[in-house]
Amino acid sequence: MRRVARPLLYLGTAAIVLGLGRYHAQFIGHYYFHSSQRLPWTLGYAGTLCVVAYGMGLPDLERRRSAWGASLGAASLGAVSVSTVQLLLGSLLLPRFVVLASVALVTPWFALCVGIADIGRQRDEERDRVVLVSGPEEHAALAAELSSNLERSAVLVSWLRPEEVAGGHSDKRLVERVLDEHGTLLVLDRSAAIEERVVRQAAVLHEAGLRVRTLSIFYDEWLGKLPVAELERMSLMFDLGELHRVRYARVKRLYDVCAGAVGAVGFIAALPLVLAGNAVANRGPLFYRQQRVGRGGREFEIIKFRTMRPDAGQSVWTEEGDTRVTRWGRVLRRTHIDELPQVLNILRGEQSIVGPRPEQPQYVAELRDKIPFYDLRHLVRPGLTGWAQVNYQYGASETDALEKLQYDFYYLRHQSLVLDLRIMGRTIRAVAGLGGR
Repeated sequence: MRRVARPLLYLGTAAIVLGLGRYHAQFIGHYYFHSSQRLPWTLGYAGTLCVVAYGMGLPDLERRRSAWGASLGAASLGAVSVSTVQLLLGSLLLPRFVVLASVALVTPWFALCVGIADIGRQRDEERDRVVLVSGPEEHAALAAELSSNLERSAVLVSWLRPEEVAGGHSDKRLVERVLDEHGTLLVLDRSAAIEERVVRQAAVLHEAGLRVRTLSIFYDEWLGKLPVAELERMSLMFDLGELHRVRYARVKRLYDVCAGAVGAVGFIAALPLVLAGNAVANRGPLFYRQQRVGRGGREFEIIKFRTMRPDAGQSVWTEEGDTRVTRWGRVLRRTHIDELPQVLNILRGEQSIVGPRPEQPQYVAELRDKIPFYDLRHLVRPGLTGWAQVNYQYGASETDALEKLQYDFYYLRHQSLVLDLRIMGRTIRAVAGLGGR
């Protein structure tokens, strides 16, 4: 039911808005709806409501009790957005009746979809009961991972070492453990997957209808990342959308240019505000420029609004609560206004809207020697936002860099416009301080 909730929300929203548009045309305005210029506006309004709903975390709210407030907020924000656009363009092709009636009807529909998603989430938690066969390090890592946000819900109900399953006189120990724990998913790490007796028992369970996954595939499907410890060189030879699918690369670049042009308007509009704030609580240069490593390992100069003291000194890992950040700089970071000048990097082709975070050359030199396959992230343009940024918010150490790299690998393997849109939606949620996956 959880997978059905999102399509239901979008299809229901489109049906409500289009139905109201048709009703207005037939009974109030007396015009031909399908042949009028109002139809594109009606479709645009429906799309706006869907985008805002996703940005507000619908239908996957973590707290069901906030469903009505979030639903009303999403519907109202969509109505205000399309009304503002009409006002700026001097066009009133979308009737007020359609806008206001949509808010009244879409709000309960959004709340209903949240309820459906919540029921599905509870069923997912009950369904995915994991039995793990692995070494102790892999077990400890997975147990910690399952306590964080997941792409698909799961609970670890039992753990066995490969030698426990392969040793002794019983060829049914794994089968018996899965049945005793009511397991629904068997996960094998690399060492377990090469043990003949483990694989034989896993095959019996698979034939009985149990799902079986390697640890690497489980991380990919349930956690949205690829574990470095489980990767082999051959498993990294996957196609990258930006390199191997010409249509995707062209559409992505076109979107980057369009979004960069829109962002440039916001950048210009924010300049007077930033200048005024700097004059009061952030005296010094307006911009902060720093070398970063981009696509193909080429260096470029990233541009941001300065948020630290001009005498901040040598560049080190930025930490939460960094004392080098000024009062006005904290405001710029909290609102993400400091990122706006990067639209210039995007328009110049040095960055993309979505991609791995660009790092400083000295950190890249250190990390490529310590972390296997680190340079793979430089096969594509770095991004203003990315899968790693929305799933793992802070990176202030080599351990954090390794964690984020696993999310980068997932993005590289699954690159697509759909995933890019998901990342942008989650970015909106993160900026707005909202939950949801």
